[in-house]
Amino acid sequence: MLDNLRAGLLAARDRAEGAIIAALTGADLPVADAMRYAVQGGKGLRAFLVIESARLHRLDAVADPVAGAIEAIHAYSLIHDDLPCMDDDALRRGLPTVHVKWDEATAVLAGDALQSLGFALVLRADLPAAARADLALTLADAAGIAGMVGGQAMDIAAETAPAPLSLPQIEALQAGKTGALIAWSAAAGARMAGADAAPLLDYGHALGRAFQIWDDVLDVTGDAAAVGKAVGKDAAAGKATFVSLLGLDGAKRRAGDLVQQACDTLSYYGGTAENLRAAARFVIARNT
Repeated sequence: MLDNLRAGLLAARDRAEGAIIAALTGADLPVADAMRYAVQGGKGLRAFLVIESARLHRLDAVADPVAGAIEAIHAYSLIHDDLPCMDDDALRRGLPTVHVKWDEATAVLAGDALQSLGFALVLRADLPAAARADLALTLADAAGIAGMVGGQAMDIAAETAPAPLSLPQIEALQAGKTGALIAWSAAAGARMAGADAAPLLDYGHALGRAFQIWDDVLDVTGDAAAVGKAVGKDAAAGKATFVSLLGLDGAKRRAGDLVQQACDTLSYYGGTAENLRAAARFVIARNT
């Protein structure tokens, strides 16, 4: 089952990357090269969630632009997150980060361009206008101050806060920084179909929380070569994490409980959502 899931993740990643690369046809500036570089080599989880949630509503054949959109937005966030003014990382997915390979100005512009490309891809999807508008609006909310950017701002503020964050504060931070885009991805198929998105949103929120907890676990237990980026930075900086507050075993248990919660929410779809259940289990089986 894990091998089948990995194949599905790779296929979804390739479909999303294909949509992005196609949209950049003819662009030969260094910033376009940086954009192509930044979207390659990821896990493809967000694209997979889009495509599988679309499959539940028989729309996976037209899901590539929407999958490309979320991977473009995700890549933009990583480029900016790696900048010296943010997390100051030199390694991403086992390769030099964009600002290291090019320069800071190119990295900023590549991120900016990927963000706008994400919305363009959604709005060019072969879907009814109402569905495209809903996807674009909810993506703006998930990526902006109410979601990812707001969570990132909280994370930066925590670095100079007089006291480490509490568990509820970390959960709120990560619900924005990591969880918002994952939840949007999971609910995309329902929104494409104009269907009730609540069950898939509940799944996505639980999955996003489990994903971030496992990232904290990997920051303690992972190997930089396998993870593809520096590890141990949170502990070195004295930041509060799920592991520092719950302990390693407690964090693993919490992640496992959330994965089960995510799987339980899919009962609405019966046996047709098994691929999404497998994706939830993968979140706490991965080493990257």
